[in-house]
Amino acid sequence: MEARHDEAARRKVFDLVKDIEVAQMVTLDRNGRLHSRPMVAKQDSSAGELWFFTSAASGKLRELDANREVLLTYSDPSRQNYVSIEGDGEVVHDARKTQDLWSEPMRVWFPKGPSDPDIALVRVQMREATYWDAPSSAFLMAYGYAKAITTGERPHPGDVGHVDIR
Repeated sequence: MEARHDEAARRKVFDLVKDIEVAQMVTLDRNGRLHSRPMVAKQDSSAGELWFFTSAASGKLRELDANREVLLTYSDPSRQNYVSIEGDGEVVHDARKTQDLWSEPMRVWFPKGPSDPDIALVRVQMREATYWDAPSSAFLMAYGYAKAITTGERPHPGDVGHVDIR
């Protein structure tokens, strides 16, 4: 699959993830082991950045200091949309950005609000993404099933793309 570099492809990636509230963030520890955890996602499509709130004491911050490589996965099974994003993560302490990204449900993790000293942000600068955008209606799924049963062929899987974000 050839990577696309156009603005429409970049926009498609953001459109697919913009309403998905939780992404799985994968980082590497100093021994090269993968660590995955769910993170509440905050998008900033204008800059090709994805943002996440975390505790300033979190172990993932040490992992990012040692190795900035991050893999994010987004999943919306109800729409049959799936996206994986590779990027460079960094820890950011910025009161203005924290305030800009703040939403009241974040208070569950940060009871003192956006000025909570325990807040750190993780900014992921996207490098590339792969997406799977499959037909999601019950009719199309039933059609695909019927086609597989009657012809032995797979239905068209939908739109699959690889996007170079840089």
